[in-house]
Amino acid sequence: MSLRDFLERFRPVGTPGASATGVPADRTAERAAELEPALARLTGVQQEAAGIRAAAEEAAEAVRHDAARDAERVVAAARERAPEVRRQAAEPILREARQEAEGIRAAGDRAASAVRERAGACTPDLVDRAVADALRLVVGAGEAP
Repeated sequence: MSLRDFLERFRPVGTPGASATGVPADRTAERAAELEPALARLTGVQQEAAGIRAAAEEAAEAVRHDAARDAERVVAAARERAPEVRRQAAEPILREARQEAEGIRAAGDRAASAVRERAGACTPDLVDRAVADALRLVVGAGEAP
């Protein structure tokens, strides 16, 4: 019992004057009596709401479970497809790299061919000079003793 309810008991019931027999008004009891039928009707609604919440929780859990299973399937399919997707993604880059390598190889072949041509053109002259130098050394070495 609250202090307010306790003090309510000492309020006058009627106007001062001749003595009247009466019991102090119990406002708490009056409010409870007034609200009890409405609250009793709400009990059923509360139970129904609890049932709806429980059903919604079950449905949500089923949806989460299905979503997790679907996500696992999507991830598995993605992992399975990943090598092919990587290959397809790398294909244009590899093609371009091969073309670039072929261009570099062709340029190297042209440079090597040019070096061979220059070497072929210079070789007879260099051979003649080397032979002349060798002969000079041999002839010069034979005269010295």
